[in-house]
Amino acid sequence: MSEDALYDIRDDRFRGLIAGSARLEELYSGCRWAEGPVWFSDLNCLLWSDIPNERMMRWVPDGSVSVFRSPSHYVNGNTRDRQGRLISCEHGGRRVTRTEFDGRITVLADSYKGKRLNSPNDVVVKSDGSIWFTDPSYGIMSDYEGHKAEPEQETRNVYRIDAPTGEIEAVATDFIQPNGLAFSPDEKQLYIADSASSNHEVPRHIRVFDVVDGRKLTNSRYFCSIDRGVPDGFRFDASGNLWTSAADGVHCFAPDGTLLGKIKVPQTVSNIAFGGVKKNRLFITATQSLYSIYTTTNGAQYP
Repeated sequence: MSEDALYDIRDDRFRGLIAGSARLEELYSGCRWAEGPVWFSDLNCLLWSDIPNERMMRWVPDGSVSVFRSPSHYVNGNTRDRQGRLISCEHGGRRVTRTEFDGRITVLADSYKGKRLNSPNDVVVKSDGSIWFTDPSYGIMSDYEGHKAEPEQETRNVYRIDAPTGEIEAVATDFIQPNGLAFSPDEKQLYIADSASSNHEVPRHIRVFDVVDGRKLTNSRYFCSIDRGVPDGFRFDASGNLWTSAADGVHCFAPDGTLLGKIKVPQTVSNIAFGGVKKNRLFITATQSLYSIYTTTNGAQYP
């Protein structure tokens, strides 16, 4: 694939982030809706979700793919805490869970103010151990990615789980369908996608908030919009550029919100994660497949 066929360069700064000789590699195909990639450097593998098939998959660099967990309770988004434990959002269980080192599953959140969560979607962990997650209604809208049900929460919220106490609090309540989220590399801002245009007219944008005292969100403002499809999952590189999913591939935005360019992917992209030995390999979940491509930047995620 030529550079012109692979990349849509909108700003010359994008040339410094991509490798001209890199190629988009399809690592696996056979999912119904691939989501939630997370890299395990200590185990040298990538885990991701195949939501409708109710399983989680594992890829290792020799090309082998195996089932990591089935049934998965329709797990969607995944991340790791600073101890390296897997944190997952379950559509089916309508909860956020942690996989302990011995394989036990600990429920971190399944309700708020006495009512069940909708269907936790994506999750990030701050350096203080707090866990932040989005709770749209996608997983209860039908039986395809969860169990059809009526929402119990009045709004689709973003929540924070306190590390020492386990207390859950709503930190943003004005989203139509909150989806992907990620902290800036310095953790001073939290970026949150609203993907409501998947079943509404608007919006299809990413907002940014200032993080106050490590637990409050203030100064909500527009960061960027996606011109093809909706923003689903996204992550940052070490320089503060935001790489997000879209219908036509992966879009890269500078810290000032400028669209730098796109990596074209033949299927609708759902989520991304940096990984590999140097965190310079971008893993991409897209409809039925898992892809990867090497970049000249490095992911900001931990561990």
